[in-house]
Amino acid sequence: MTEPDLSAPAEAPAGPRVLARRLWRALRVAVHLLAGVLEALWRRAAHDPHRAEILQAKQRWCLRLLSILGVELRVHGALRGGPVFLVANHVSWLDIPVIAAARPCHFLSKAEVARWPVVGWLARSVGTLFIRRGGGESRRKAEEIRAHLARGRSILVFPEGTTTDGTGVRRFFPPLFVAAEHATVQTVAVRYRDEAGRVDTGLAFIDDDEFHHNLWRLMGRERVVVELTFGTPVPAAAARDRARAAREQIVAALS
Repeated sequence: MTEPDLSAPAEAPAGPRVLARRLWRALRVAVHLLAGVLEALWRRAAHDPHRAEILQAKQRWCLRLLSILGVELRVHGALRGGPVFLVANHVSWLDIPVIAAARPCHFLSKAEVARWPVVGWLARSVGTLFIRRGGGESRRKAEEIRAHLARGRSILVFPEGTTTDGTGVRRFFPPLFVAAEHATVQTVAVRYRDEAGRVDTGLAFIDDDEFHHNLWRLMGRERVVVELTFGTPVPAAAARDRARAAREQIVAALS
């Protein structure tokens, strides 16, 4: 007996209503980006990018972005206070504004994002950390993250090192967990659902997908539900064991 397919079906060709929705949302996103740039310029001149005011402004901006895109955020579990090393499974670029809307934090993002038009500049302006793949970069970046945690800042990382379609969780790479040796580690399980409640793999930012294509698909959806499940603190242990325990906790939350 085969298991039922709970994933969303393939998308039908867009009709006039979907096209109108996309165009209206595209206009609103453009205005929202412009507003974000103007606010970032003002706050950048007046404040350090790591101050609480910047994190709160970033959270408000992300909440507004989700509203424009028709994304409903559902949060489960208790959010830990103080500096936290947050680890999440990675499905889409949208994971970052979704988690930032739920909990103020700084992000560790792939270096390519820094070169994205407008979005990359905004990310740099609010204190995002960037990492290049390979060459021992993870170990070097772990020291930078450790310094941020020591200053009372929460950092979000995606230890899979890539995105998936959301139906599974890849192995977590341990090197970044070295940064959290003396910090609280909390997991965030991310799951996308469509308006019918099915697991939505259609918005996964995988393979050769381009950002603008993925965003265009998202803007055509009437509604998208993103569930965030915050786990209990992962007990202190060696980096490899803590990475394994964090992954197991996220897998259990998504089961």
